[in-house]
Amino acid sequence: MTGAFMSQLLPLAPPAASPPSFAGAFQADLDTLLTWRRDVRRFRTDPVPEPLVEALLARAHLAPSVGNSQPWRFVRVRSPERIEAVAADFAACNARAQNAQPPERQAAYAALKVEGLREAPVQMAVFCDDTTAQGHGLGQATMPETRAYSVVLAIHTLWLAARAQGLGVGWVSILSPEVVTRSLEVPAGWRFIAWLCIGWPEQALGIPELETAGWQDRAERPVVVER
Repeated sequence: MTGAFMSQLLPLAPPAASPPSFAGAFQADLDTLLTWRRDVRRFRTDPVPEPLVEALLARAHLAPSVGNSQPWRFVRVRSPERIEAVAADFAACNARAQNAQPPERQAAYAALKVEGLREAPVQMAVFCDDTTAQGHGLGQATMPETRAYSVVLAIHTLWLAARAQGLGVGWVSILSPEVVTRSLEVPAGWRFIAWLCIGWPEQALGIPELETAGWQDRAERPVVVER
C-alpha cells in the first residue's frame, strides 16, 4: 500500500502548460469515486501511514476558497485525553438527539452507529479561521459564511482523495462546537466545522449505511426549481 500511494500522490505535479483532457475512462472513474464516497463509521484499527495523511492534506489544500482566503485549519488530535473528552461530549449529545426522536424511531436511532471516535486511527478536527487576512476579505462582505463553505469544500476534496486511496472518512456532527474548541485549545477566531474520523473501512459499501439500516433512502434526483 505504501508504495502505491507514494507513486500516485507525492509529490503534487506542477500545473500543465495547457489544460489537460479529462475524457473517457477518467469520467467513468470519477463517477465511480463519487458513488463510492461514503460516510464511514466502522473502521479497522490499522494505522494510516503518515506520508499518506500528509498527502491527503496537500490535496485538501487544492480546494477553492472565497477570495483565495484558504481559511481551513486542520488539527490532528493524538491526545487520548482530548479524544476522550470529545467522545464524552458526543455521548451526551447523542443521548439528547435520541430522546428528541419520536418514540417510534428511538430504537432505530439507538441501533445506528454514527461515529468512529475510538476505532479510526486518524482523528482530525477542522476549523475555519475567521480572522485570517488571506484573501483580503474579497467576496466575504455580504456573505461571511462563505469562509465556512470554503472549509467544507476542502473537507470534500480530502474525502475524495482518501476514498481514491481506499481510506474511509466519517464526519461526526453530533458534537458541541464549544466543547471541541475548548478541549483542543485552538486560537481565538477559529470556528469549529467538522470532526473527521479517517482510517481503513471494515467493509466497502456501495450504498450508504443509513440506507441499508432503513433510516433514510436517497432521493432519486435532486430538487431543481426553475424561475
